Amino acid sequence: MRSLPYFCRGQVIHGFGRGSKELGIPTANFPESVVDNLPADISTGIYYGWARVGKGDIHKMVMSIGWNPYYKNTKKSMETHVIHTFKEDFYGQILSVAMVGYIRPERGFTSLDELIAAIHSDIEEAKTKLDLPEHLKLKEDNFFKSSVSTTANQILNGHQL
Repeated sequence: MRSLPYFCRGQVIHGFGRGSKELGIPTANFPESVVDNLPADISTGIYYGWARVGKGDIHKMVMSIGWNPYYKNTKKSMETHVIHTFKEDFYGQILSVAMVGYIRPERGFTSLDELIAAIHSDIEEAKTKLDLPEHLKLKEDNFFKSSVSTTANQILNGHQL
C-alpha cells in the first residue's frame, strides 16, 4: 500500500448505530465523499493510526474500511474507533486521521462475540504498533497542526477537494 501513511479529514456523520450500542466499541463515521476518494491501493480491512476530533488531543485509533461482512453492508464505510473515552458524542465535528499501517483484511465472523474479540485484538495490536518510533513521529505531523475548519470541507493527503 504505497498510499500509507494516508491523511484524511471529514465531518463525523451518523453511521449504522451499532458501534456503541451493539458492540460496545463506539465508532466515528466519515461521509461518502471521504470514502469514495480513497486511493485505489487502500484495500478493505483494518488499519491503525492517529486521530483528532476538532481541535482536541491526538489519540491512537483503529479503522475498519469496507463492507463489514458480518452485517452484510451494501455501502462501503470508514469507521474509526478512537482509542480514548469521550464524555459525549461528537457528530458534526471534524475528524482528522492519519492511517499509518494495516492490521488485517476484512473477514466474516460466525458470531457477534467472535467479531467483538477480533476488534479488541485489533485495538491491542494498534496500541503496540503505534508506540514504535516510526509511527509515533506521525502523531506530530503538520497535518494535525493545520487549522481545522468547522465546515465539512475534506482535505485528503493535504489537498482541498
